[in-house]
Amino acid sequence: MDIRRIRLSLYLLLGIILFGTFGYHLVVGMSMFESFYMTVITISTVGFSEIQPLGVSGRVLTVFIIITGTATLAYTVGNIVKMFVEGELSKTFGRRKVEKQIAALHDHYIVCGYGRIGGLICRELKAQGIQFVVIENNLQAMQAIEKDKFYYVPMDATSEEALYRAGIERAKGIVTAVESDADNVYITLTAKGIRPDIYILSRSSDEKSEGKLKKAGATRVVTPYLIGGKRMAQVLIRPNVVDFVDIALMDAHLGLAMEEFRIREGSSLAGKNLIESNLRRDYGVIIVAIRTLNGDMIFNPQPQEVLNSGDIIVLLGKREDLLRMNRNL
Repeated sequence: MDIRRIRLSLYLLLGIILFGTFGYHLVVGMSMFESFYMTVITISTVGFSEIQPLGVSGRVLTVFIIITGTATLAYTVGNIVKMFVEGELSKTFGRRKVEKQIAALHDHYIVCGYGRIGGLICRELKAQGIQFVVIENNLQAMQAIEKDKFYYVPMDATSEEALYRAGIERAKGIVTAVESDADNVYITLTAKGIRPDIYILSRSSDEKSEGKLKKAGATRVVTPYLIGGKRMAQVLIRPNVVDFVDIALMDAHLGLAMEEFRIREGSSLAGKNLIESNLRRDYGVIIVAIRTLNGDMIFNPQPQEVLNSGDIIVLLGKREDLLRMNRNL
């Protein structure tokens, strides 16, 4: 709307200048340049003297140009100033509002980098209702973040200040997804220096960098190209298995989900085996695996397998059944 008003006012101003130029030329007999000059100094009210005697008709024309021209000029300048001032104020206050909202976040994730991988991670987190903040200083990427309406910090992710502004003290974890492995290592080292206990998921461009990231303190390292290559091979070798995993993990239309559930201290499940837990009977879920407190992974656990406090069970079932189980246990 502001652009349309400015365009209209500019057209009106141009029309008055043309009217005055041709008017002085025809009524007073000035040259085209003198007529243009006389029109401009009249509209701008600079107070210069008349180029030549105007006569009654010339002065009537001048009065008309002063009234219409100065009003149009003031309207045009006002619209332009308003657009810039309101735009800057809107950005300033909008940024402050976002910073307050980021400061209120707890147990969120910090995503460093909004490239192809970072963007996919953010969209998946949003789909799951998980709060996060992006750190990005690339102009094109920031425009994409604003379009997607995500919280972000417009800074270099390798700086301590950026991590503090993203709320690293209150964050649940960090994802380092910038394109440079060296930057990912630096971010990991910086984050561990601030929060030694924080969970860090790092992206690696090749297998050689995986060891460096783990030494720097990354909890988990993912190599997208390696995973992508293996997945393509599995599609060729075991297409039905891949389809099943896709349905279980990514297809929301069927209502299936694979989730993990931690056995809390004092839980009614602690000390019971899988048969006694009645998870299959009461909630219709399939227990795919159990990660014990000491880190061992038990796949396809037997019915006599005992659940202990701190164990994490991996479940497959309908989303509503998994939600019901989370509410009740």
